[in-house]
Amino acid sequence: MTFEEFERIVRSEFPDITGEQLDRFREMEGLYRDWNSRINVISRKDIDGFYEHHVLHSLAIAAYWRRSVPPVIPSGAKESPRLTVLDVGTGGGFPGIPLAVMFPGIGFTLCDSVGKKTLVAGEVASALGLGNVTVVNARAESLPDKYDHVVSRAVTTLENFYPWVKDKFRGSIFYLKGGDVNEEIAQLMRRFRLKKGSVHTWRIDNWLTEEYFQEKFVIQIEKDYLCGPIVE
Repeated sequence: MTFEEFERIVRSEFPDITGEQLDRFREMEGLYRDWNSRINVISRKDIDGFYEHHVLHSLAIAAYWRRSVPPVIPSGAKESPRLTVLDVGTGGGFPGIPLAVMFPGIGFTLCDSVGKKTLVAGEVASALGLGNVTVVNARAESLPDKYDHVVSRAVTTLENFYPWVKDKFRGSIFYLKGGDVNEEIAQLMRRFRLKKGSVHTWRIDNWLTEEYFQEKFVIQIEKDYLCGPIVE
């Protein structure tokens, strides 16, 4: 996927995207190619799918947020007080860095236990001028703060992931995951006694029709289930 193809897709979904944001997305590929030649954070056979497999996949969370009722990102979120989001197992910065470009008014903390990965994420965020990004080389369980939301991209099973962050967020987890997720969700709910209706799935191919996104989902796990399903 070329940058021009990527740009058409994001302009259609996010009509208020600015030229500055698009410039950052354009610059992003070169930065990752450069760092990936030194520290392998993206599969080298996959780097040519950068915009489709990494940036758009990350932005599926943003597309889901736009569709949620009530909205995950409330009106005026670009101003203070700033929402906070924790990206767990960020690797080289996904999904956190694309989301931070799209939502400059949200504070993102990108966390990974592997130092060379957080080095890349930090250098890319700095080169892009992302003042709303903090990168931390640590395990999520060791972080002292609590965040509004948690995001992550398939770092492990939901059953393994949930204990790492269950005390770290006030709102929801938004987890990118592929394949047959139903049994995994059922195991999560049984083990942690989550309330019926607290977990929602959204097919990414509702937005992105490319073959790569078939059977890929945004999974939302609500902290406190108080209302009906956000997305059917």
